[in-house]
Amino acid sequence: MRRQDEAEDLVQLLTPEGERVAHPEYELDLSKSQYRGLYRDMALVRRIDREAFALQRLGELGMWIPCLGQEAAQIGSGRALAPDDHVFPSYREHGVAWCRGIAPLTLMGMLRGTTNGGWDPRETRFHLYTIVLGAQTLHAVGYAMGVRRDGDDSAVVAYFGDGAASEGDVSEAFNFAAVFDAPVVFFCQNNQWAISHPVGRQSRAPIYQRARGFGFPGVRVDGNDVLACLAVTRAALRHVRSGGGPFLIEAHTYRMGPHTTSDDPGRYRPAEEVDAWRKKDPIARMRSYLLREGMADEAFFAEVDEEGDRMALELRNGVIAMPDPPVDAMFDHVYADRHALVEEERAWYAAYLDRFDEPGA
Repeated sequence: MRRQDEAEDLVQLLTPEGERVAHPEYELDLSKSQYRGLYRDMALVRRIDREAFALQRLGELGMWIPCLGQEAAQIGSGRALAPDDHVFPSYREHGVAWCRGIAPLTLMGMLRGTTNGGWDPRETRFHLYTIVLGAQTLHAVGYAMGVRRDGDDSAVVAYFGDGAASEGDVSEAFNFAAVFDAPVVFFCQNNQWAISHPVGRQSRAPIYQRARGFGFPGVRVDGNDVLACLAVTRAALRHVRSGGGPFLIEAHTYRMGPHTTSDDPGRYRPAEEVDAWRKKDPIARMRSYLLREGMADEAFFAEVDEEGDRMALELRNGVIAMPDPPVDAMFDHVYADRHALVEEERAWYAAYLDRFDEPGA
């Protein structure tokens, strides 16, 4: 049985020690400010993530889905997108949301329960979070088929995890995309655990190899290497825009925190495994690279840390100050237009609440 943690065919441009390595198919040449920008993106997203985790523990958020450890996969792929590309996320893509201009406070509103999403996918090209595993891959393929029929040159990216890869929806999406040459990049963040189920018990072979069976290319990339994720995603987007059909990227990464704030990974995950992946930290390796190449100094890193602390404070105050939505707001967007049955339920609920204002209630 093939081990899932093999390094075979793993695209890497930056080692865990921060050393730059060459790859025959994927290369990257950025400016100094762009390299520094990738570090800044990852560091700020991690600071936002940690603050959101703390806010949930304080009871200010109903739940939080951490992306700790997966910043390189998300920032690298997110920064490869063109403004007109469309993203169909699952529920952990906070780094991609950052790249698409979604304000962190907007994400918090959804997890606090004050909105059902809070952003307009038509404006941001970033669709709403999807809790149903794998469903967004079908949505993405359908949208990409429409893009192709319209003759548009934009691309679509669908994000999902290794757990969702076991869902039938994902296989159906692969097949439809291949048959109809849909310009969609499937981006699987293989973080090794589908809640408490390890990837070795989900798939006998590496996930990226499934693409071959459907008739399109697949690549496995070091998901903790932001440079490799950027280079591979850029290449995949060029492929789908040129009419080559779909492309699958498996980002080999690790979820350092719990699946959600209601999870305790210490009950099922060995500590030595976490320690081994901690040495592959995406932010630490990018920091080492910048220092090694003389592109940043301690003053730069301190400035990013200070910016993150300011953002965290603003986020904390913003979450606490969020007004509760009207009680009957839950009925507003059930259908596109007002519906008789929903209005009947709205009236019943209003009458039910009014009873508590009656004397002696």
